[in-house]
This record gives sequence, C-alpha cells and structure tokens, in this order.
Amino acid sequence: MKLCAVQLTSRKGDLQGNLARHVRCIEQAAALGAELVVFPELSLSGYEPALARQLALPLNADRLEPLQALCDRLNICAAVGLPLLTADGIQIGMPILRPGKAPLAYAKQRLHDDELAFFVAGEQPVVFTAGQLQVGPAICYESMFIEHAAQAHVLGAQLYLVSVAKTAQGIREGNEHYPEVARTLGIPLLIANCVGPADNFIGAGGSAAWDSQGTLLAALDDRHEGMIVLDTDNSSAMGVALDSAVG
Repeated sequence: MKLCAVQLTSRKGDLQGNLARHVRCIEQAAALGAELVVFPELSLSGYEPALARQLALPLNADRLEPLQALCDRLNICAAVGLPLLTADGIQIGMPILRPGKAPLAYAKQRLHDDELAFFVAGEQPVVFTAGQLQVGPAICYESMFIEHAAQAHVLGAQLYLVSVAKTAQGIREGNEHYPEVARTLGIPLLIANCVGPADNFIGAGGSAAWDSQGTLLAALDDRHEGMIVLDTDNSSAMGVALDSAVG
C-alpha cells in the first residue's frame, strides 16, 4: 500500500485557496498510486490559533464536500487539518475523508500550553481503515508522548500517521523520538510537516517516513513543498516534488 505525506505551505486564513491546493495534492497522490494522503496540522486554515474561531467549521460543512467528492472519485482517503467546530468548543481537528463513507473526525487530545486559550482537547482515540491498513492518527504535540502511539497500537493501529506544525527545534526532537516510537511498537511512522510562515514561527519541513525497525526511509528538506511516498509493501519511501499546478 502507498501513502503520501504532503509538506505544504498553507496560506494564512485562506480556506478556499488552501482547499483548492489540497485538491491538486490529492490528485497528484492518487496518480502516484496512494490510497491515503495526510496533510500538516491545520492545513486548510494554516496553523493560526488566533484565527481559529472565525475559521472553524463543523465536520459536515459544505466547504468540505469537494474533498469528499474527490476522495469518492479517486478511491483515496485524505486526512486534512482544520479548526473543528464542535459542541464542546473548537478543536484542532483532522477530518478524515474516506471513499464511499461518512467523514470521520479526529481531534488533538493533548494540547500544548499556548493552544489552551484557543482550543479544547479532543477526548477520543481513533483508529481507521485505509486500504489494507489500520491507521492511528496523531497531531503534533501529543505525538511526542509514546503513550499516545502505544494506545493507538493497542487499538489495532498498524501505522502511526502524524500531522504536525513544527519548528526546526521541534523537528530535531521528532527525529530523535519518532524512530524510537516505530522501533518500540514495531510499526511504520509517517509524518507531514508544514514549511514556511505559520503563526509566530517558521515551519521547518522535514516530513519523513520510518519503517517498523525505526530506520529512516526518506525525508524532505526544510524549505520546499513536496511529498513523501511510503510503500508499506516493500518498506520503501521517496521524496517527490509537488506538481507545478499545486502552487
């Protein structure tokens, strides 16, 4: 099975423009044979906590329908990032769009201190099916605690799927932590990070894939948009440039 992690620069607060770029990325991922594509944290809005209240959407928002229709047509799952409007408040959400099925929502369960003023934490772990794999999603800060991945593994996850918005320091720490997660649990790990301006920092890229022994298979640089394509059938991965049409 092939999976893609998209390393993307989201445009601050531009839901419509970012959605159009997501469409083109999903199309490219499908053309590469992927059955699942994951985007960085809050990819549709950009990682902009101060704008979350005005940009938040419910999971059933009409604005997400083009993505759902695309996933139905291309037979691909897409895990995107969005401030989710829920009965409990605004969450750092990961809408998971699945072909022929209702969308599924995962929300970040462990928030960083500086996110508490803008978001409420999710409470439910999620494991979902993509192709032949059971996938456990994670969003940024919580993925740095192995207990989160271990819980997903107990629930049947065969791959840990991590969506982040990390600085250079955050990526350095992740590059030490994530191989240990993969090695300890015996499952591959795929991470999608943003690149370029986000909130009050610069996204440092470094999207990457590790196999179930914790061996780094491929990683992107800290400046350019692109994709990591992970093939779980032969434990290989490669970096791919985004099509010029995505820009």
